[in-house]
Amino acid sequence: MAEPGLVSAPDLDRILDCAIVGGGQSALATAFYLRREARRGRKAPDFAVFDDQQEPGGAWRHMWPSMTLFSATNFSNLPGMPMPNYDGLKGYPPPGHVVDYLREYERRYDLPVVRPVHIDRVEYDEPTGLFHLHARPDGGASHTSHSHTLHSRTWRARTVVAATGTWSAPFVPYYPGEFAGRQWHTASYPGPEPFAGSSVAVVGAANSGAQIAADLADVAEVTWFVRHPPRWMPDDVDGAELFRRNRERYLAISAGGEDPGADSSLGDIVMLPAVRRARDTGRLRSEPMFSSLEDVSADHLIWCTGFRPALGPFRGLLSYRGDAPSPQHPGLFFVGYGDWVGPGSATITGVGVHAKRVAAEVVAATRG
Repeated sequence: MAEPGLVSAPDLDRILDCAIVGGGQSALATAFYLRREARRGRKAPDFAVFDDQQEPGGAWRHMWPSMTLFSATNFSNLPGMPMPNYDGLKGYPPPGHVVDYLREYERRYDLPVVRPVHIDRVEYDEPTGLFHLHARPDGGASHTSHSHTLHSRTWRARTVVAATGTWSAPFVPYYPGEFAGRQWHTASYPGPEPFAGSSVAVVGAANSGAQIAADLADVAEVTWFVRHPPRWMPDDVDGAELFRRNRERYLAISAGGEDPGADSSLGDIVMLPAVRRARDTGRLRSEPMFSSLEDVSADHLIWCTGFRPALGPFRGLLSYRGDAPSPQHPGLFFVGYGDWVGPGSATITGVGVHAKRVAAEVVAATRG
């Protein structure tokens, strides 16, 4: 089997049945189901996965080291391959454990991932009905057999799966005024060490805000700003319950019913061990949200305010109904991203059902 990251780029004169843009969990789950066609004795689509990262792992390669999953490994699996246990059956894995899992996932299923390739723009050619995928020339050194010119090339495909995630599109809300210190976002948070002995303002009432505020509580003076009081989940409930509820939502929608929606009464913040300790010792207390940056007296300001879909490569191919994009051309599909794609689609354990559906649509479209 090919070592992850060492797959040769498709020849330019070859028309792919499917190009998957992105190399994280959503891309790999979709690739698994496309590859499964061959394992079942059927003609599998000719496809490639274009990943702009140097190595396997997707966004998990960039998480802060002390971050953990919301659930144990038995609720953190991509289709076909259980995640190895971490610290026993009930341990919450850190990012490095997930990266190793995704690396092995690529290897086990011999997935055709080409990296690093940054697809900068995808266009649709009306006369041929093909998508053109343009790679950015400055994408960096390649690990493929086309290393000298790979990143200035264009590929063609009958279908495209957008699986670019959200990590590269951090969202920071506008507030008037100027902040004198250094500003960060969840996406750039390196862990607590650089903040030792300083004052830090953390913004955000969801899981990342609570986790980062708790992470800093031992080393810095932390002020946690929230727009509404934190909604703690029960101490004995973790992400597994959220995944079960997302599954129920998916089944209801698939059966033609209405989406029952998330259960807000359950709370928003998973009580991971570090968060629970900080709360119970009084080091994790929230303050009402400021109205101006001039009101923030701190050395650092960390925005834990979420992300937006990283759909830049597909600009020009999308229309919008409210905040949810939809493709203007048949053959463009989305996997991951969040509720507008489907309940739980942005989670490791929840993306599989959505990837399976999209893979089936790709197979149907390319078999014509």
